Amino acid sequence: MDDIILNAPLGANKTRKRIGRGVGSGLGKTSGKGHKGQNSRSGGGVRPGFEGGQMPIYRRVASRGFSNYPFKKAKIVINISNLETSYNSGEQVDLASLKEKSIIKKNDFFVKLLGDGELSKKLDVQLPFISASAKEKIEKAGGKIIAAEIQESR
Repeated sequence: MDDIILNAPLGANKTRKRIGRGVGSGLGKTSGKGHKGQNSRSGGGVRPGFEGGQMPIYRRVASRGFSNYPFKKAKIVINISNLETSYNSGEQVDLASLKEKSIIKKNDFFVKLLGDGELSKKLDVQLPFISASAKEKIEKAGGKIIAAEIQESR
């Protein structure tokens, strides 16, 4: 059986930097620290995160998390099954009638109709957000969808 000699790949074993061992070593004189200044001194340097006196990023950003709550536009979700139980055939479904039937609490402009459930009644739906499956079920039942304006004020 032949002896197998294993060698490390080229560049895997590097020689350590021998700092301060003469100019010819490439790391003599200032030993890789440049000339003068805070970082060249013994014990010099700044703490991690120091930005030269500028307000550091860890103090600029919120320390207790970020909340998008003031800008959030949450949609109130209702389903086709809600319309099936609350409306009669031929009625119009809009924000005012949803409030009247206590399906929504106030005039929420961000009401989205989803297609969960079955619809057997012919309804005219005028809501700002309607899912594709809900549209399909309304049209299948003989109802129609009237374009509703999306109001930004809340």
